[in-house]
Amino acid sequence: MNLADLLGRSAAEHGDRTAVELGTTRLSYAELDATVGRVAALLDARGVRPGDRIGVMLPNLTEFPALYYGALRAGAVVVPMNPLLKSREIAHYLQDSGAKLLFVFDAVADEAAKGAEGCDTVVVPVAPGALAGLLADHPDPVTASVGGGRDTAVILYTSGTTGKPKGAELSHDNIARNTELCARDLFDLRPQDVVLGCLPLFHTFGQTCGMNTALSVGARLALLPRFEPRAALDALETSGVTVFLGVPTMFAALLAARHRAPDAHDVSALRLCASGGSSLPVEVLHGFEKAFGSPVLEGYGLSETSPVVTFNHPDRPRKAGTVGTPLPGVEVRLDAVEDGVGEICVRGHNVMKGYWKRPDATAEALVDGWLHTGDLGRVDEDGYLSVVDRKKDLIIRGGYNVYPREIEEVLYEHPDVAEAAVVGVPHAELGEEVGAAVALHEGATATPDELREYVRAQVAAYKYPRVVWLLGELPKGATGKILKREIEPPRPAGGR
Repeated sequence: MNLADLLGRSAAEHGDRTAVELGTTRLSYAELDATVGRVAALLDARGVRPGDRIGVMLPNLTEFPALYYGALRAGAVVVPMNPLLKSREIAHYLQDSGAKLLFVFDAVADEAAKGAEGCDTVVVPVAPGALAGLLADHPDPVTASVGGGRDTAVILYTSGTTGKPKGAELSHDNIARNTELCARDLFDLRPQDVVLGCLPLFHTFGQTCGMNTALSVGARLALLPRFEPRAALDALETSGVTVFLGVPTMFAALLAARHRAPDAHDVSALRLCASGGSSLPVEVLHGFEKAFGSPVLEGYGLSETSPVVTFNHPDRPRKAGTVGTPLPGVEVRLDAVEDGVGEICVRGHNVMKGYWKRPDATAEALVDGWLHTGDLGRVDEDGYLSVVDRKKDLIIRGGYNVYPREIEEVLYEHPDVAEAAVVGVPHAELGEEVGAAVALHEGATATPDELREYVRAQVAAYKYPRVVWLLGELPKGATGKILKREIEPPRPAGGR
């Protein structure tokens, strides 16, 4: 199956129902499916052939699913990109993927154009509501999908703690099976459901668990371009949201807003919530369930696993503080176990094909069919998984992954910087803040504020270090390797 066929099937069964909405803008399944077919026709006219990569760099707009499924229907591979990326980051995505086209939010088209310099990528700005103009010369929609099954559908760029982001190749089968299990076994989604789409659609959680699951069953996807507690509460009420998916910081923010005005919004339609991205504090979980009258299911997944691996299933006892049990057809084991804790390894239909053009990284991560995640966990007597720690140095700031090596490389480009180490700093609201310990060259005069702004100008807004401090030298081991575990921030992160 081609992923676009999931939408086509829903359009055939629920053509008049609303598929996606954004404010007062609504697209029925029939309208969305026709737009998807015209996008496929546009791509064909522009010389896009099966297997070509197409970048989609948009916030949560109705244009996102249209371009996403349109590219898939044409047999192309979607490369989702965060619209907050800066030109140097965009350049890596485009050069590495070899994207033929990049559909980009018009507000950041200039940054995308800078990133595309020297690439064989055509940048196509997309303004909200303007997709019809791009499709004006392509009135006849493509109805038959090209490719599917084990063909690559999406390349999601991710990274460990070293090097530049690498692209996880997910097949149509990978994502379609994960979509099916999420919709059926976890969320029990029906056409009458309304899913709040405030997770970024360019991210695997929002893309598969939100957009793909909702549209595969004929449910309605209510989009929010940017999460804000008040806007999310308004949407829960006005759209009659029944299913909410979020990261822990979203649950904490909604809970705080609810406490400030407990009767301001009618959220009685809400029947199920799911949390992922990082660990949800137990007190937030229990507080949210009490305030909103809805159970919260916590799970675990990665970009490399399409994404869901385990979840607290709605038809089984839930264990707060765990991420539940594996999906059907997915196996989890622990390697190199010590004191009950080992590396989480995953095998199943959800595991990626490999890393795009990175056979070395693929061979390191995939051993005898098992994906070695680098995450540490323990499994209790009932088979429930708890994640003890994340990949060694990965920072998760408000649900967004920040890879220290990438930020360190930018810091090292500053002429005054001799040594740099980027570490996570505990933060009450975000979970973690990005911190940077820096040692300067002798006689150098750069200040923490100067270094902060230097990085800020070159990376996405969520990545730059808000907390920067100077040391005479960074702690090192016998081999000269910087010991991040011995680095302590000067003060708690306060946000900036």
